Amino acid sequence: MGIRKKTSKTPPVLSHEFIIQNHADIVSCLAMIFLLGLMFEISAKMAVMFVTLQYNVTIPSEGATTESVSLYHYGLKDVATVFFYMLVAIILHAVIQEYVLDKINRRMHFSKTKHSKFNESGQLSAFYLFSCAWGASIIVSENYFADPTSLWKGYPHAYFPFQMKFFYISQLAYWFHAFPELYFQKTKKVSYRRQVDLTYEMQILEYTCKEHDLVGWIVAVREDGVESLRCFKSWAESEDIPRQLVYISLYIFHIVGAYVLNLNRLGLVLLVLHYFVEFLFHVSRLFYFSNEKYQKGFTLWAVLFVLGRLLTLILSVLTVGFGLARAENQALDINSGNFNILAIRIGVLASICITQAFMMWKFINFQLRRWREHSSPQTSSHKRKPVSVKGKSSRKEKVPASYSFGMPTNMLKKRKKKKKDVNAVINVFSLQFFICQLFLI
Repeated sequence: MGIRKKTSKTPPVLSHEFIIQNHADIVSCLAMIFLLGLMFEISAKMAVMFVTLQYNVTIPSEGATTESVSLYHYGLKDVATVFFYMLVAIILHAVIQEYVLDKINRRMHFSKTKHSKFNESGQLSAFYLFSCAWGASIIVSENYFADPTSLWKGYPHAYFPFQMKFFYISQLAYWFHAFPELYFQKTKKVSYRRQVDLTYEMQILEYTCKEHDLVGWIVAVREDGVESLRCFKSWAESEDIPRQLVYISLYIFHIVGAYVLNLNRLGLVLLVLHYFVEFLFHVSRLFYFSNEKYQKGFTLWAVLFVLGRLLTLILSVLTVGFGLARAENQALDINSGNFNILAIRIGVLASICITQAFMMWKFINFQLRRWREHSSPQTSSHKRKPVSVKGKSSRKEKVPASYSFGMPTNMLKKRKKKKKDVNAVINVFSLQFFICQLFLI
């Protein structure tokens, strides 16, 4: 028996496919260089800036019995630390993907659409669970629940403990690592179901036209159909990347804002609250992918999502609008880290309120989409009988009724129905959100 030759070819070095296939190994080698730098005296000073936390300050104890406390503040060297732990986040991302999520995908045999969503929910649920548990332990150790006034008392909170700073460094590293992951994982949210349906209906259209001997009309429809399908495909592939860029940028913007403006206590509480709600959503979506009957988790998430938005607004208004507004030191002092002035307080509250309104708008659209999917009647597809037509002039006028300008009429009906449903349901959600805002005021 002859030896079977391998047909698969390895991609060229430093090519697009090579980097995607071996990005975890490349990044781990790069992180190993920083760790090896700690072993040599020449490079130790540079490597320490990447691996360990910077800007350590030792505060002497007031009494003889108590020990001195080591606290931290932020600076430009934190960028190097964030970069190193971003490499660590990329490695952990690849480990979870290869040893956990890929094995589950092979067993469940998900479609391509569910495959990408399952990977996203699996990665985010693991991160949210870890961050929520870590942040909750910091809140309990610092007694923020026992004394909520500590969120604004003693501002500016320019010095914070090791766990607090490492938490913020890890959060920034994770969300910055999401940008190269878009390139590594080839993130594309393609609606394969719609593409398959559209291709299938185009095949039926061509077959029906061939029966009626409409060759010229077939060519025209084929050209328009391919063009529309190509446009739809390019739109669907680029739809998910802007969505991910938006929420990644929002995370980075708010975390950096809380870190730089010394609102780290308020930011910690709001992050834990938000991560807990998002963890429930992604876990519910994982159960839904395994079995579509498991939809009770979405109901619980919907209730907690609205409550989470209300608690976020309440804590933000209490801390920034009332606590910091009544503080004595209301002067801008960058050296001491005091940013308690009216313009910055208005900017902080405005950014939080706009973000919460944006999230509420996305939530309403999500609930409308789910409501339409469950309430829309499933119409049975009827087969059209072939009609024998005499004369070539009448044959050209016979066009299948299931298409209108190369687009299926069921898609047109859904678009018309969507316009009628949106106005009715959005008014209800808008009224509820307006009542909640009045409650806050």
